[in-house]
Amino acid sequence: MESFVGDYFLFLFPFVLLLLLSLTLRLPRVHCWTGLAVRALSWRLWVIICLILGLPLHKNTSPRAEEVKSAGTDILSGSGQISDESRLICKPTALAKYLLRHCGSLAKPRLATWPRGDPHLQTLSSLLWGHHGEALQFTRDNLLLKDGGIIAVDWAVGTKMGEAATRKKWDVRKEHQSGVRAPGCFTSAPPVLLLIPQYWGGMTPHLKMLCQQAVCQGFYVVVFHPRGTEGCPLTTARVTEFGDPADLEQAVAYVHSRHPSSLLFAVSEGSGSGVLLSYLGECGSSTYLTAAAAISPVLLGQLWFETPMPPIYRWGALFHRKQQLRRYASSFRGVRDVDRVLSSSSLRDFEEALFCSPAQPQLSPLNSGLSSRSHSQWGLASSAAWALGERAYPAKDWESYWERNEPLRDADEVAVPVLCVRSSDDPLLPPASTLPLPLFMSNPYFFLMLTDRGGHCGFALEEQGGESWSHISVLEYFRVVAEFLRGDERNRVSWSGLMEENSQARLRGWSMAPARRRKATEMRRPRPQAADQCAMDAQEGNFTWKRSYTR
Repeated sequence: MESFVGDYFLFLFPFVLLLLLSLTLRLPRVHCWTGLAVRALSWRLWVIICLILGLPLHKNTSPRAEEVKSAGTDILSGSGQISDESRLICKPTALAKYLLRHCGSLAKPRLATWPRGDPHLQTLSSLLWGHHGEALQFTRDNLLLKDGGIIAVDWAVGTKMGEAATRKKWDVRKEHQSGVRAPGCFTSAPPVLLLIPQYWGGMTPHLKMLCQQAVCQGFYVVVFHPRGTEGCPLTTARVTEFGDPADLEQAVAYVHSRHPSSLLFAVSEGSGSGVLLSYLGECGSSTYLTAAAAISPVLLGQLWFETPMPPIYRWGALFHRKQQLRRYASSFRGVRDVDRVLSSSSLRDFEEALFCSPAQPQLSPLNSGLSSRSHSQWGLASSAAWALGERAYPAKDWESYWERNEPLRDADEVAVPVLCVRSSDDPLLPPASTLPLPLFMSNPYFFLMLTDRGGHCGFALEEQGGESWSHISVLEYFRVVAEFLRGDERNRVSWSGLMEENSQARLRGWSMAPARRRKATEMRRPRPQAADQCAMDAQEGNFTWKRSYTR
């Protein structure tokens, strides 16, 4: 009998223990202690995994660091120091103050904490297995370029079911945000959003999420694909350099011709900022863009290539680029050392072997001694080489390559507002201490939103909605900038009308006061509709209304 009771007790003991444990965990204090213990144990395990994979750990990644951090946004002035708070770093202009007042997503970023907020988990999720936006489809236009190359632009087309679902989701959100307009509703003509992928091409889950959200908010979305990427055929033995904006310039002109009455915005993803910033600098005020944004941008290209990248990211990027080159290896063997390029062990070695050559014919637009044989040697026709200029041939060395490809080489010529969204724990970019802060604090067109966490193109929100804060903030930024510029244009129209009435009154003798010379900055010029109109306005010496917020 005693043995039966003992066996019965041993049989029930595990169930009784689990019952007592579940009852104990229901106590608030015990539940809190258990959660902290599990969180700490998970963090220790994640540290071991990162050490094995060679992934760096940011100081703000640990759970304890997140508990003591405070969030806030402010305009950084003269100190030039990087803080742990999320802040808008820019010159305190009228547009900057307007952004802080009307762009709520920039003022109060609520980013996810660890483990969802881990920079490596966010980076891998945004580049590999995030939400893919299955409801969207794309239709492609292949554009023939001046040098015979082909680029592709994909227009986002939402299915009826997907469009209805996304719009219903946006309507539900608006019910909780009374008084907020959909960022896409600027004018009667829907705005156009041009998306620029990573430098090595391809549609990442992060970019597809942005496409879906932009379509939901009323944008015409078009994705730019450089030559030889994402199924775009390579018809010439030439690939796009890191900071070569020639192909993007022709793509922007084509998109504008399709929707001439719509506002045109552009967003770059990661290393795609090299082409976008170079385009804005070279085109200056003649660009058709109203505003631009760069998510996790590469601002200093040479520094980015020379900074060692964690092995897992370096191998992934190199594998992707080598796969693209292997597809056209036979076409490049006559003009490049393909074997040397494919044997590269870093992004810098790959870039230098592909675009730099110590022995090359010197091209000059005024040099008429270049024979057709030397042109054909590099896979280009004489007319194409003449149009491309120095980019028709490889750079002489690494330094000369960056003299013509550094993204911010013409930053002083940028004439539209540019928002750069960057996190301090980005594992793919150089440390935040290397950011060119003097540029953002002195140039009225550049804005830097620096957050303490977010990874590379991650920026997951605390809510479990699968959305990215960078997408919400960028689209809202475009809406606020459009409203600011539209209001400023109305003010200029009324001021120009007042000045015209005063001048007519003086001609009729209504006023004997001496004529007052109108300042150049008070003169209004309409938005340029073509390149010849831009040249005509430049000859007249007038300033465009887009420069009004720099004062």
